[in-house]
Amino acid sequence: MDYQVVLAFSLTLIAGLSTGIGSAIAFFAKRTNFSFLCLSLGFSAGVMIYVSFVELFPQSLTYFAKTGVVGKWADLYATLSFFGGIGLIALIDRLVPSAENPHEMPNPQDIRSYAKSSSHKKKFLGKSNAGMKAHERRILRVGLITALVLFIHNFPEGMVTFLSGLEELQLAIPITVAIAIHNIPEGISVSVPIYYATDNKRLAFWISFLSGLAEPVGGGLGYLVLAPFLNNTVYGVIFAFIAGIMVFISLDELLPAAEKYGKHHLAIYGVIAGMLVMAASLVLL
Repeated sequence: MDYQVVLAFSLTLIAGLSTGIGSAIAFFAKRTNFSFLCLSLGFSAGVMIYVSFVELFPQSLTYFAKTGVVGKWADLYATLSFFGGIGLIALIDRLVPSAENPHEMPNPQDIRSYAKSSSHKKKFLGKSNAGMKAHERRILRVGLITALVLFIHNFPEGMVTFLSGLEELQLAIPITVAIAIHNIPEGISVSVPIYYATDNKRLAFWISFLSGLAEPVGGGLGYLVLAPFLNNTVYGVIFAFIAGIMVFISLDELLPAAEKYGKHHLAIYGVIAGMLVMAASLVLL
């Protein structure tokens, strides 16, 4: 198998399985550090926004230029691809009810309320569903549905990571880091409800961990579908498409979540730090 394909798949796997980090934080940290989470989400948004407009969109124009499409036509194709990416991820969000959408991050108050409900819990394995209290079943349903929807939701993100790794390692690494960071609170949103409904850390961890496999699956399927058609035109569309997806995720998910978990200025500091790190890495590389 081609070395570049293995590398791209490895980066996608790392990004996807970072949901397990969120599970570990939820289980083993005595107290969730929401300020750090706020800074991390802002940082991820800063990386995604900067790389989208400074690298991915211009790279899309470069690929179109290689095919002989320049000037206003190249701008038009790249712009349509950019908003096509936004349209796809917005459609996915639109089709998923907000209450069951993993991109709707859990409130800090929800996490604390789950913890307070833990005094009545029993071991889940061996306990029938009928034996669970109504609110336990409700909390468990939140976690399981979130895991299922997260699996579906991460397909386009897996394609983003995989295809960027396939073509531009310089861009793929920061994209992988940014997506991995934003998968951490998604891991929390899956594992916390399941754990506080079942009192089973192992079960909650593995369900959260496995939901992250959607990203390498999405990346692999995307490659299998697109591999016969990859050329300069397709890469031009893909890079602008990826930029659109990442800008939407940053504005619709990461920045609102950063505000939710911390103070406004912490979120902005995280964004600026992400942009600075991204800019420095691009200059150094």
